[in-house]
Amino acid sequence: MTTPLGKQEYIIYKMMYPGLYILAGAPKIGKSWLALDLCLSVANGEQFLKHDTNIGQVLYLSLEDNLLRLQNRIYELTDEPCENLNFAIEAKSIGNGLEEELEKSKQELPDLKVIVIDTLQKVKCNTDVNYGSDYKELSVLKSLADKLKVAILVVHHTRKCYDSDPFNMVSGSTGIMVMIEERRGSKKAKLHCAGRDIEHVKLCLEFNDHRWNVVDDVPERQPDLFSFAIHDLMVDEKRFTGSATELCKLMYKRFGREYAP
Repeated sequence: MTTPLGKQEYIIYKMMYPGLYILAGAPKIGKSWLALDLCLSVANGEQFLKHDTNIGQVLYLSLEDNLLRLQNRIYELTDEPCENLNFAIEAKSIGNGLEEELEKSKQELPDLKVIVIDTLQKVKCNTDVNYGSDYKELSVLKSLADKLKVAILVVHHTRKCYDSDPFNMVSGSTGIMVMIEERRGSKKAKLHCAGRDIEHVKLCLEFNDHRWNVVDDVPERQPDLFSFAIHDLMVDEKRFTGSATELCKLMYKRFGREYAP
């Protein structure tokens, strides 16, 4: 309680602070356009989806593109070169050199604020597609983000089965941005954002001129923190047997927050 702790500075107001984030959505929905726009916005200190940014250097690992396709994408968004925006189209995998590459990038770019990895599949060392595999590898990136004091944004695909709660459609538990398209090819989507360190944000987006734009703001609401609380509880407890009421009592005792059985 007596230790002086510095206030965490935002990278994108209410949406991104240093740490690990997942940007998830169905294949071909336009996640890479959104990620590239985010990189440009932070690199230039311009608003991203009507949210202020804190200018800094950015590293975008565009691992599914070649240089020509990447250059064409950038020209669709801007004609001006940006000294703060850095790219790579190849990277090593998690546990096989990626961490060392990113640490070296931080040394070369001292004002590095955001690293975008597009996509997670390209840097996974384990080909298993399950929660345990994703969580283990994302944990490595989370520790690296904390060590380097940067935001690492990982582009990831949602699970194929639909869920009314968009955050259940992503393997892993961290700061999450989920894009849900209204219907295939509609160029309209909702972006849901939530996490331990950010406010719950829900934005209606429309794709126009190669950029996702906010068409109207949806009122903010407090996030349902149950999934985060149950995760943190079971990390310590390992095992629980009992009724829902008993579980809620245990969680109240641990976190001081009431949950309905």
